[in-house]
Amino acid sequence: MRKYVIMGVQGSGKGTQCGLLAADLDLVQISVGDIFRWHVKNHTKLGAQVKRIVAAGELVGDDLVENVVRDRLQQHDWNYGFVIDGFPRNRKQAEFFLESYDIDGVIHLDLPDEEVWRRVLARRLCSRCGMDYNLIAHRPSVEGRCDVCGGELVSRADDTPDALATRLREYHGKIDPVLELFRGKEFVTSVDARADKITVQQTIRTRLGLPAYVP
Repeated sequence: MRKYVIMGVQGSGKGTQCGLLAADLDLVQISVGDIFRWHVKNHTKLGAQVKRIVAAGELVGDDLVENVVRDRLQQHDWNYGFVIDGFPRNRKQAEFFLESYDIDGVIHLDLPDEEVWRRVLARRLCSRCGMDYNLIAHRPSVEGRCDVCGGELVSRADDTPDALATRLREYHGKIDPVLELFRGKEFVTSVDARADKITVQQTIRTRLGLPAYVP
């Protein structure tokens, strides 16, 4: 059984790298962001709460994130392990995680803030089916329209300059101490996230001693 945490600033490719690891190694991909987006899309009470927070350009509170992760991990559907994105969010959560789950490693996708700005402000989302696009690397065939359903492509509600500046400030304030804790336990593998997704994935696997990725 393999259990990994993947960490990185918004736009560093956490979801992509999680997906590649999970699909190839039979791991369960647990994304805090995906869980919240599901609740927003399905108009749950939690979704309404998250929507208000995101619209204000703020990060979802640590207690709320912790409750969601606890509930998800208690499902115990991760027979071969998991890779989790979006947790832990502070030192207390990191200590709980280390005590509760015998993790095998922390993957840190290292991305400079200037590259975060470039990537995040180029993101688009289909207003109809939710397909993700990035105008740098994944442009639609018809400008402004989804290749899958033809829906209009829009910016995410939280992808504004002001909201991104707030999230970067909060990210460094909260996550940098978490990484320091994990580094002290010699769990962290840092990977340059500026490379293409295949190169990043291969580097992760080499560092963790995993089988090579075959596209």
